[in-house]
Amino acid sequence: MKLLDLTLESPASNLALDEALLDEAESSPDGAEWLRLWEPQEQMVVLGRASQAERELHLDRCQQAQVPVLRRCSGGAAIVTGPGCLMYSLVLGLQNRPQLRIPEHAHRFVLGRTARALESLGPGIALEGTSDLAIEGHKFSGNSMRCKRNHILYHGTLLYDFPLQQISTFLQMPPRQPDYRQEREHHDFITNLDTGADQLRQLLVAQWQATGAAASWPRERTGQLVASRYGKEEWNQ
Repeated sequence: MKLLDLTLESPASNLALDEALLDEAESSPDGAEWLRLWEPQEQMVVLGRASQAERELHLDRCQQAQVPVLRRCSGGAAIVTGPGCLMYSLVLGLQNRPQLRIPEHAHRFVLGRTARALESLGPGIALEGTSDLAIEGHKFSGNSMRCKRNHILYHGTLLYDFPLQQISTFLQMPPRQPDYRQEREHHDFITNLDTGADQLRQLLVAQWQATGAAASWPRERTGQLVASRYGKEEWNQ
C-alpha cells in the first residue's frame, strides 16, 4: 500500500485528490492501493454527495464566517473539518475483497481495523451506528465510501484537537441519526481523542502497513476534477 501524507493548498484540491486516487487505481494495471493522510489548513464544511445544504447546514452562518462549503464524491451527511481534525483516505482493491462492495461489510472491515489501530489511546473505542467510531458513546470519527468497479474509496475524520463548538455553529441536527446518539446535540455527542496528529499518523500507517511515501500522485487528474467539479458552485451547492 502506498502512503501519501499530503495536504494541498485549497479545499477543492484536497477533496479532488481523494477521487483522483480512486480513479488512478481503477486505471492502473497494478491496481495500486493508497493510504492518504491530510489535515485542512482552514475550517470547511463538506456535504455528502446527496446532501441537501438547506436541510443540513446553517448556510447563513457559513456565509457570514466565510467558511467554504464543498461537496465530496461519497455519501453520508455534512461534516465540519479543519485544523485539529486529521483526515484519512483509503483506496482498497476489490479483487481479493469482493465483500467490500457491500457498504455494511466495508464499514466493518475498515472501522474494525481503525479501532484496533487506536485501541492504545484508551478503552471503549468501538464502531457505532452505520459508520461512526466512538469512545464511550461519544463520536470522534465519521466515515463514508464510494465504490467503483475494482476499488473503493473509504475516507473519514479523526477529531483530536478540533473546536467542537464550531460543529453546532455550522451544522443543523442531521436528518438521520443513529440510535446511540439518543438525540444529543452536537456538543454533547462529539468529542476529541486525547492524542495528537503525529501519533494518529503513526498508528494508521502501522495498521495499514503503508510501506513508504509515494514518489508521485495524480496531479493532472486532481486539477481536472477541480476544474470540472469541486471548484464549481453548481457541484458544491
